[in-house]
Amino acid sequence: MDAAVGLVENYCLDCHNSFEATAGLDLEGFSETVPQVRAGSDAAAWEKMVRRLRSRQMPPTGAARPEEEEYRQALSAMQSLLDQAAAAHPQPGRTDSIRRLNRTEYHNAIRDLLALDTDVNAILPADESGHGFDNVTVGDLSPALLSRYITAAERISRLAVGGAVHGPTGVNVRIPADLTQDSHVQGLPLGTRGGTVFDYQFPAAGEYEIQLRLTRDRDEHVEGLRGSHDIDVLIDRKLLHRFTVSPKDERADARVEDGLRKRFWIGAGPHQVGAAFPQKGASLSEIKRQPFEASFNRHRHPRRTPALFEVSIVGPLDGSGAADSANASSGAAGDTPSRQRLLSCTPTTAAEAPDCAREILRPLMRRAYRRPVTDDDLVVPMEFFEQGYAEGGFEAGIESALAAVLVNPYFLLRAESQPSGLVSGEAYRISDLELASRLSFFLWSSVPDDTLLTLAEQNRLHEPEVLREQTRRMLEDERSQSLVTNFAAQWLYLRNLDSFRPDMRLFPDFDDNLRQAMRKETELLFDHVMRADRSVLELIDTDTAFLNERLARHYGVRGVVGSQFRPVKLKEGDGPRGGLLRNASVLAVTSYATRTSPTVRGNWILGNILGSPLPPPPPNVPSLKDKQESVAVSIRERLAEHRANPACASCHDVMDPVGFSLENFDAVGRWRVIDEGEKIDPSGELPDGAPISDFTDLEESILERPEMFVGALTEKLLTFALGRGVETYDGPAVRKVVRQAEAEDYRFSSLITAVVSSVPFQMRMAE
Repeated sequence: MDAAVGLVENYCLDCHNSFEATAGLDLEGFSETVPQVRAGSDAAAWEKMVRRLRSRQMPPTGAARPEEEEYRQALSAMQSLLDQAAAAHPQPGRTDSIRRLNRTEYHNAIRDLLALDTDVNAILPADESGHGFDNVTVGDLSPALLSRYITAAERISRLAVGGAVHGPTGVNVRIPADLTQDSHVQGLPLGTRGGTVFDYQFPAAGEYEIQLRLTRDRDEHVEGLRGSHDIDVLIDRKLLHRFTVSPKDERADARVEDGLRKRFWIGAGPHQVGAAFPQKGASLSEIKRQPFEASFNRHRHPRRTPALFEVSIVGPLDGSGAADSANASSGAAGDTPSRQRLLSCTPTTAAEAPDCAREILRPLMRRAYRRPVTDDDLVVPMEFFEQGYAEGGFEAGIESALAAVLVNPYFLLRAESQPSGLVSGEAYRISDLELASRLSFFLWSSVPDDTLLTLAEQNRLHEPEVLREQTRRMLEDERSQSLVTNFAAQWLYLRNLDSFRPDMRLFPDFDDNLRQAMRKETELLFDHVMRADRSVLELIDTDTAFLNERLARHYGVRGVVGSQFRPVKLKEGDGPRGGLLRNASVLAVTSYATRTSPTVRGNWILGNILGSPLPPPPPNVPSLKDKQESVAVSIRERLAEHRANPACASCHDVMDPVGFSLENFDAVGRWRVIDEGEKIDPSGELPDGAPISDFTDLEESILERPEMFVGALTEKLLTFALGRGVETYDGPAVRKVVRQAEAEDYRFSSLITAVVSSVPFQMRMAE
């Protein structure tokens, strides 16, 4: 400990003494706290010091600073003592005893239980975010929210069983207003342009009315409608019908869509619905040799061809499903994946019905409740079954019982019980069934499968080799895609892209096509690292970009044609693309509508990449002054003026210099060298005071000390996996995960396996 004591005495006591105690930290008795830390107490202050020393944020820039070797020796001594104390006195923390399924987990659980992929967003509200993720603040189940879950359970059980439909239902799928529809949309047949494609669960076989609406301008005139245009409606990629629309005089413009409505017989179950325009040849205007990529606004970039605004589906309208089966677009009515999954037996007599119902419900409830099912568990669902059976027969009874299961607290709530006889603060290992739920909701955002539950019931899941094998199996399963769409989307702020609306006067080429492509690129990068089990450092440094034609043109990368995304090996002349810090998605969500923000970008890098988040800003901090129209003032100059305020300087002196390194990328991620008529200066400074010339220096500094980035990623993974924020006592567990992953070149699977094997993931602290 001599190295740590020496560093504190030589570099820290000027500020952190008993007289000043800057930031409330008095280190005059630092050496005297060693025995307490060794005994497992008073470690919080040490962990905070370790974090600041590791990022080299302390001592502050301008003060006397240790040599690099002094940093390393002091950190090694402090971390070693903290880790030894944690091994002898584990502090796994405590997640909430009861947490409900959030909207994403509920959707995925229904999908995996019932083979029913239905949209629950229209029924369940979005969940609030805490510590960066929406599975943290889920401890409450208000009466209003419970009512939503009851409504969802009733609709889902009716869809799953294929019960009687009481009148027609429908859906309106609206296409984003800023989607350019001049080219092919991925998922639709080649040779088409524009339109949309989506999955819809048809509740019963019968007649459905499909209606199309076209995009109109503010004067309610159909945009781009010159000449006749065909519109194809497809079911499961097969042509169902071709509409034709032609322009009418202005007085009749309101009736131009009257012919875009027709009834069709469609079988029950999930179907892919598509609508698109057959592609026509296009000529290039002599006065517009390079037209805008975006085309959706009458004044700045008007549509050259008509576009789809909405697809509506209503039905079944005949009430019986007895239409000519020769027109069916799929199998027999009612022969759906959910019915095949659910109705494993069919009684031939009334006497057989209860036993058949139990045969159906018991395995379903085992997976829904994530534990073995007792006879007592079956009492309430069977009461609902008998009531439904008396009113409408066997399938009505199953539908009623299923709805009861889906509103049962054992399904809606994730509970972790505490063994009796424990002393408050004592660490204990959670049960294998609770471990199975933690693992499945971490990797799949869904319920455990039969394999996981069986191992948990046999009390074998906690065995290190078994747990490691199951973790790798689950990562290879397609359900681990939730780590991309759920974890990474929140960690990297990709969900914020939906609300990103840049100023169209400054960025006229931005549209929803580009927004979707930005998100897809980052998702594919993360997915590639996960599926190929690559080093997570490739998230920072890679020579491969995932592009389609729209995004490639935005970046200036040549030779990429079509809507399909593909890995593109970057070569000289393709520009600075590849890692996360060069992805337009990240650059856009850390910018404002009119300009970049070195402050937001710097703060994002510190919190999400370097694991050194800054505290929230104090109240009443003045905002950055807008530029004066008569004087061109750079962002760097305006931020310098902002930092002159002492209330702002403490944080901005750390954030801004990091963010400046990305200034060559504008607010929508394009490369630039000039801003406001001046050459951009991308030089900055790392938190340790080391100068950097641009973003490449920033990336190199991250790779030189990979434990910073991998540690930050580990903290995000732990937060997502545990459903709670990472605390100071989690420091030893985070460091252990990083060390274990380092031994395997930081491969993705090694990081996940180490998280799953960690003390916070497998243990809990008694209340």
